[in-house]
Amino acid sequence: MKKMLYVSMFMVAVFFAASASACGMGEHVDGYENTNVNHAHTHWQAGASSSVPFMFLDVRTPEEYKAGHIEGAVLLPVQELEKRLSEVSKEKRVYVYCHSGKRSAKASNILADAGFSNIENVEGGIVAWKTAGYPVVK
Repeated sequence: MKKMLYVSMFMVAVFFAASASACGMGEHVDGYENTNVNHAHTHWQAGASSSVPFMFLDVRTPEEYKAGHIEGAVLLPVQELEKRLSEVSKEKRVYVYCHSGKRSAKASNILADAGFSNIENVEGGIVAWKTAGYPVVK
């Protein structure tokens, strides 16, 4: 009985470890993954203690960014992305977001075409982030 309990606990631990190290487990599209805002927020909350290095990339306009953005996000408007790819780390998971998801999907495609492999398009963008009650800064 005790052995069965230990085996069960081990299996649960392996499952959670694998889940924690996996991506957002969303839909894979054209070299990137669509992920829900809750997964992105969970990773954002972990911050520097996360076992997976990451960054948030805001691909909106400077005006939209100033009106409110995810704390720590790097502003790189989608129109400038191809010229500024060197500002995005290939060593980190990149959470890409815009207002509602259209521009971030375009930006995710650009990154994938440039050889980035850890890209997560945040579905619903900053609108979904705010709707979920997650914080933004100005």
